[in-house]
Amino acid sequence: MERQTRTAQVDRRTNETDISLSFAIDGEGSSQLQTEVHFLNHMLDLFARHGHFDLQVRAKGDIEIDYHHTVEDIGICLGQALREALGDKKGIKRYGNAFVPMDEALAQVVVDLSNRPHFEYRAEYPSAQVGQFPTELVHEFLWKLALEARMNLHVILHYGQNTHHMIEAIFKALGRALDEATSIDPRVKGVPSTKGVL
Repeated sequence: MERQTRTAQVDRRTNETDISLSFAIDGEGSSQLQTEVHFLNHMLDLFARHGHFDLQVRAKGDIEIDYHHTVEDIGICLGQALREALGDKKGIKRYGNAFVPMDEALAQVVVDLSNRPHFEYRAEYPSAQVGQFPTELVHEFLWKLALEARMNLHVILHYGQNTHHMIEAIFKALGRALDEATSIDPRVKGVPSTKGVL
């Protein structure tokens, strides 16, 4: 029996942003990203590549104010797309854990596709910005992703010195942890929960 294609399309239009996002879990690691936030483009490209996801994002926002609304709303859309693409979650591994080094930095991301949103974030950076990108928006993006995907997301930045490297390690680890959690395990019958539903 052929497994259903795990894809989703999300469109979100507000007075602050206009976003169109498509996401495929069983992809090839390709991305097409037009977000006006160039550092986020770089991070999403890494996420897709290391998660073997296909991701397309077109986003316009009120970046003349700041990047906050655009980054937040992309996190919302990606979380919604992940949740929709997972469907009934039958056969998935559910849990994922990834350590990723980036030169001197080491990040760990642990996920549970539990249908219970929770976010733990243990990260401190030596600088408040990478170029024009405020590092506080990493938290904002990841929290909205976890909330809308209804997943447990734990992010631990063990150490590092270069802020770019540190954030890059987090996004690579996020992709790899979600790749593991969304993978189909032939040993799993139904959903991997004693409740019988996720």
